[in-house]
Amino acid sequence: MTELWVERTGTRRYSGYSSRGAQVLVGSEDVEGVFTPGELMKIALAACSGMSSDQPLARRLGDDYKAVIRVSGDADRDQERYPLLQETLELDLSGLSEEEKQRLLAVVDRAIDLVCTVGRTLKSGTEVNFEVASEARNVGS
Repeated sequence: MTELWVERTGTRRYSGYSSRGAQVLVGSEDVEGVFTPGELMKIALAACSGMSSDQPLARRLGDDYKAVIRVSGDADRDQERYPLLQETLELDLSGLSEEEKQRLLAVVDRAIDLVCTVGRTLKSGTEVNFEVASEARNVGS
C-alpha cells in the first residue's frame, strides 16, 4: 500500500510525499507556488471524475480526446467547510448528434457515480480519526 505523509517545511508550509516518489507543495493562500489543502481536495475530485470517465469517453471520442475539468467552490468560513463543489467537464462533442451526446453524458455520469472514490467519499461523508504520536516514524527520512 502506498504510504502518504506531509512534512513541515516552514510556517503553514508543508511538502506532501508518497512512497511512490510523488511530491506536492502545500501551504496557505498567501504562499506562492503551493496548493492549499482545499485546492488539493478540489483537484483530487476533478482528477477522479476525469479518470472515472476516461474509458467511456475514449471509447466514443477516441484515445486522444481533449478534456478539461474545472472545479470550484467557495469555503464557508463560519463552518470551515465547502458546502458546494461545482465541476464542469469541457469536451468537444460537436461530432455527435444530440441523441449520441445525451447517451454519452448518461454513461459518463453513471461511471463517475459508480467509481469515483473521491466524489463518493465527499458525497457520503467519512469518519476521520486523528491522533498525536509522541515519536516520529521517520517515513520520509
